[in-house]
Amino acid sequence: MTSHEIDYRIYGEEMQYVEIELDPQEAVVAEAGGMMMMDEGIQMETIFGDGSEKNKGFLGSILGAGKRVLTGESLFMTAFFNTQMGKKCVSFASPYPGKIIPIDLTEYRGKFICQKDAFLCAAKGVSVGIEFSKRLGRGFFGGEGFIMQKLEGDGLAFVHAGGTLAKKTLQAGEVLKVDTGCIVGFTQDVDYDIEFVGGIKNSIFGGEGLFFAKLQGPGTVYIQSLPFSRLAGRVLASAPQGGGKDKGEGSILGGLGDLLDGDNRF
Repeated sequence: MTSHEIDYRIYGEEMQYVEIELDPQEAVVAEAGGMMMMDEGIQMETIFGDGSEKNKGFLGSILGAGKRVLTGESLFMTAFFNTQMGKKCVSFASPYPGKIIPIDLTEYRGKFICQKDAFLCAAKGVSVGIEFSKRLGRGFFGGEGFIMQKLEGDGLAFVHAGGTLAKKTLQAGEVLKVDTGCIVGFTQDVDYDIEFVGGIKNSIFGGEGLFFAKLQGPGTVYIQSLPFSRLAGRVLASAPQGGGKDKGEGSILGGLGDLLDGDNRF
């Protein structure tokens, strides 16, 4: 194996964190700011790129960091090394309510594709790169754009899903239609494309967006019930506007509510 063999334990129900147990000289890499707590004797090192073994030298590090910029992430990641003789632990917390999913890349032939903000941490040696869409429609209307993250290697990686997690195993030719923001990730054999909702009423008054994702098997798909974009959107929609009444939400008629409820201020 090229990746470090790490042990782990996930704690909690709705606001989870994962505790990684490191043997001497083992390491785990994570997004900057994801660490929750760690034992004394663990050394932190800020690195360019994803910290995988293939990115050696200055040029390799710059290329790895450049990939991360394209996905909207920081130039840097943080590596946590156990520099002591005994076992040490470091923990990483989920950014909002949901579930932490352990992904054993050996079970998926060394590759897993996920939303760019789903990655939490991974064993050192796992490559965190970018996955470009080869389809124009997916690129423009896929919610997360034409770039997703790909996790490659033979170690453990951890991704985060908001709300309740659904794991779907699709047979060859089986199709699942999903809101674009609700996708956490999928295996490399899954065919991913974007479809138009269709119908004038659905498009204008449906409140579900104009496009959904079409996932076709074979492969495994992870779906989240509460993507962060939806959570943030609901919070903003419920916030009082200039100290006044809450803003209406839902379909296109939601904004007309303030005109019809008899509580208008001019």
